[in-house]
Amino acid sequence: MVDINADLGESFGAYKIGNDENIIPLISSANIACGFHGSDPMVMDKTIKLAKKYNVKIGAHPGFPDLIGFGRRKMECSPLEIRNYIIYQIAALDGFCKVNNVRLHHVKPHGALYNMAANNEEMARAICEAVYDYNKNLYVVGLSGSKFIEIAKEIGLNSYNEVFADRAYEDDGSLVSRNKEGALIKDEEIALKRVKQMVNEARVETINGKIIPIKADTICVHGDGSKALEFVKAIRKTLNMD
Repeated sequence: MVDINADLGESFGAYKIGNDENIIPLISSANIACGFHGSDPMVMDKTIKLAKKYNVKIGAHPGFPDLIGFGRRKMECSPLEIRNYIIYQIAALDGFCKVNNVRLHHVKPHGALYNMAANNEEMARAICEAVYDYNKNLYVVGLSGSKFIEIAKEIGLNSYNEVFADRAYEDDGSLVSRNKEGALIKDEEIALKRVKQMVNEARVETINGKIIPIKADTICVHGDGSKALEFVKAIRKTLNMD
């Protein structure tokens, strides 16, 4: 059965982002922010407790140190900086996992870091080596068919090819930039049609109308999306998961 994941735990301080309490019971994997692009110690602890309650796999969701930009702005960082950013954030979340007696299952980069590492071998290697050196038994989650997935396999990490219910694809399999018209899919019927196509047929229609192959190990719904909860419910129904 295909995995459903969501990026969660991204609130911080007095700022509430997403609908974690209602989404977590409906997914199988949670990618929890680690304090750089969102989240804080209170939010991390609360989100892990929620995931534990509903037997949801817990993943670290590390990003660039860019709280104001929500980790979606590109940053120029050396491989060593990226490596240490990843280790720092994984360790922070893993600490809360340990005191809550749950196991950290995977790591999924966030935002600009995720998108840049999909095509940049040096960045992908820095992230994957950091994960491997921290705990080689952790899975990594990356854009389906990307350079990141290739590097993960080369290094010896288990990986999930991720597809998106609410994002449009370019002809090369990359995600359409959020700055481009049509990048975000808000029509539920279109999103569900795409999910069925990706899961059952291993292909997807790009923003230009081209059909490309794609592997779907896990489906992401962004927790901060305006229709995230509705999407998750509809996807579960469409894939007969209820």
